[in-house]
Amino acid sequence: MAEVPGLINAWVSQRDLAARYGCPTGTLAVELDKRNEGGLDVEAGKVIRLLLTWVECQFRELGQPNPENLALTLVGAYQGMSLLANALRESGIAQREGDRLLVWLDSLEAN
Repeated sequence: MAEVPGLINAWVSQRDLAARYGCPTGTLAVELDKRNEGGLDVEAGKVIRLLLTWVECQFRELGQPNPENLALTLVGAYQGMSLLANALRESGIAQREGDRLLVWLDSLEAN
C-alpha cells in the first residue's frame, strides 16, 4: 500500500498551491458542471473517476472490505482539504489532513 501514502504525501507537498488555487481538477469539474451537460464536464469527471478507480484498486489489493467506500472517503478528504485550504488560504490544513489520512491508513492496515 506504499502507493496510497505516496499519493497523500504528494498532495501534502503541493499544499501551498492548494491554498492558493484549490484542486485544479475538482475546481475545473465544478466550474464545467455549470455549463450544458455532455461536454467538458464529462471529461473532467472522468479524471476524478480515474483517481477513484485507482484508489479503489489499491484498497481491493489489500483485501479491505468496501474498497469503493474507502476510495470515496480518501478522495473526498483530499477534495475537502483542498477546498478548505484554498477558501481559508491556509496550507496547514492540507498538512494536518494529510497527517490524519496517513494515521487512518495505518489503522486500516492494522485491522
